[in-house]
Amino acid sequence: MLLSEQAYKKIDKELAKYPADQRQSAVMAALRIAQEEKGWVSDEVIVDVAEYLGMPTIAVQEVATFYDMYELKPVGKYKLTVCTNLPCALRDGEKTAHYISEKLGIAIGETTPDGLITLQESECQGACGDAPVLLINNHHMCVRMSKERIDELLADIQSEG
Repeated sequence: MLLSEQAYKKIDKELAKYPADQRQSAVMAALRIAQEEKGWVSDEVIVDVAEYLGMPTIAVQEVATFYDMYELKPVGKYKLTVCTNLPCALRDGEKTAHYISEKLGIAIGETTPDGLITLQESECQGACGDAPVLLINNHHMCVRMSKERIDELLADIQSEG
């Protein structure tokens, strides 16, 4: 097995939510749990999740490649995802992504040389009225991100790093 015993216990809790013949219903949760533990979803993780759920590997691969919350290559300890969809773009989402890019010295889709921060852009995060918005590691949303708030966030991250 590729994941820790604790990760499989978490997946088992997800599996318990579905009838025994519907194990594939837990695939998204299983991939999330694996990614939280490993930092990303490698080909080996996809195979392992497929075997654990009793699914064809290609079915798990299809889910992992369809949704943008699954990382198929290593990312930084902190993944900053800035919404640049049209409503946010009209409220400085693109400017926010560009500002962070300049501050970190990396392009969108890249990771800082120290492996600490990966910068990505995304489609709608469902908080258009609070734009510009960014998501940290798919879990923590930051809203109304002015340059000052971005500077504070990056300083906090870099001091923890």
